[in-house]
Amino acid sequence: MPQPSQAQVHVNRPLTNISVAFLQNPNNFVWDKVFPMIPVDKKSDLFFTYPLGQWLADDAQKRRAGTESAGSGYPVSTDSYACEKYSFHKDVDDDTRNNADDPISLDREATEFITQTLMQRQENQWVTDFFTTSVWSTDLTPTNLWSDYTSSDPLTDIDTGKETILKNTGFEANTLVLGYKVYRQLMRHPDFRDQIKYTSPENVNAALLAKILDVERVLVAKSVKRTSLEGETNAFDFIHGKHALLLHVAKNPGVLVPSAGYTFAWRGVSGGMGTNIAIKRFRIERLEVDRVEGSTAFANKVISAPLGYFFNGAVA
Repeated sequence: MPQPSQAQVHVNRPLTNISVAFLQNPNNFVWDKVFPMIPVDKKSDLFFTYPLGQWLADDAQKRRAGTESAGSGYPVSTDSYACEKYSFHKDVDDDTRNNADDPISLDREATEFITQTLMQRQENQWVTDFFTTSVWSTDLTPTNLWSDYTSSDPLTDIDTGKETILKNTGFEANTLVLGYKVYRQLMRHPDFRDQIKYTSPENVNAALLAKILDVERVLVAKSVKRTSLEGETNAFDFIHGKHALLLHVAKNPGVLVPSAGYTFAWRGVSGGMGTNIAIKRFRIERLEVDRVEGSTAFANKVISAPLGYFFNGAVA
């Protein structure tokens, strides 16, 4: 006896409890985690700087009764920042909105799309400004790359970086930023695994790397970007490459508080609310669309180059 087919009794339609989009985990990004975020009221301005050498000098002298004490001083200079504003929008047209199926929430998805795009811009700019050569006082490619498990000695290489920062500034490195490919090599490196084989049942992870290296934080940069042009076959890669960056970072920024870098974030982009990314929605009647637009304004600033030590191309 003939029976109705599946196609006759069921019409495919979107499920209302799932949809698929590619939103990266915010924890994959490090641009807002490495350096202190300094909210500023002016898009550009000056800040005071003090000379490193004067504060590390041994200029006190013996003093005989009735004589002048030895004395010195230090100049105060200024440096500047200038926040650049970046914006991005997505239009939601009336026809699409009126024809959309559940679970599509066009305004919410536009907001997430815009936020993701601006986070990509922030992360890529962080790499351009901080995670590259000719920025810090030391750039070094390890003689034996850390992916060479037989000959490399990443513990000594990183200890050398820590000693260099301390010797040249009087401050200890407290933060290590690793590109994901570097992290994957180090967590399997026999030198690190040997450090914990008798004391911990855990595998090497970022927290254990920090403990072994005696730094407060190891941050792993996991964000990825499309490297192909729109319309081409998709190609992707990690934003941070095969590098590592050792730093002294101020925990609580303030006057006379040194830090390798700061990120200045202009409050004006959000009407004074202080958010890193401001989203607004407005109507463009002539186009019959609602525009969802996001903006961010920031400046990545190297404050003290000797407080950074860059490992360029640390793994193969």
